[in-house]
Amino acid sequence: MKQTYRVLAGLIALGVLVQAGSVAYGWFDAISAVDAGTVIDGNYEGNAGHMLHGMIGMMVMPLLGLILLILSFVAAKSIPQARKWAGIVFGLIVLQVALAFAAFSAPIIGALHGINALVLFGAAARAGALTRAAGAGGHGAPAGAVPSQRTGTSATGSSLPA
Repeated sequence: MKQTYRVLAGLIALGVLVQAGSVAYGWFDAISAVDAGTVIDGNYEGNAGHMLHGMIGMMVMPLLGLILLILSFVAAKSIPQARKWAGIVFGLIVLQVALAFAAFSAPIIGALHGINALVLFGAAARAGALTRAAGAGGHGAPAGAVPSQRTGTSATGSSLPA
């Protein structure tokens, strides 16, 4: 279960990278086409980069986020905070789609779309890292936890460390 959760979170983070690459390619290709004489007007439908960005953003990412959220309820026993981080990831994906639609009416919102993508990448990476914090068996203290100190007296009867 932990492996599936980790892979899904990793796929979402990878999806953000693919999204960034595809939109960058799309606009640099469009600029190159304009330099070659193409006119971009209301009839322009974009290119392969725009199409890939739209398909992944509207279909693949929401589906992966929803699957991660559903899986988090099953994985919660072995992964600490699995539901919380899957919920954050899914919420950021929903926000990302909403920001994309809003940016067509108010292009400045496109900046928030880009910033939210970075936040989504970090949240997906954090969700995946939860599986490491759970330890090999999911039991005991999380990785990086400070061990508790013994209390009582030393062998000499003093309360000072030996």
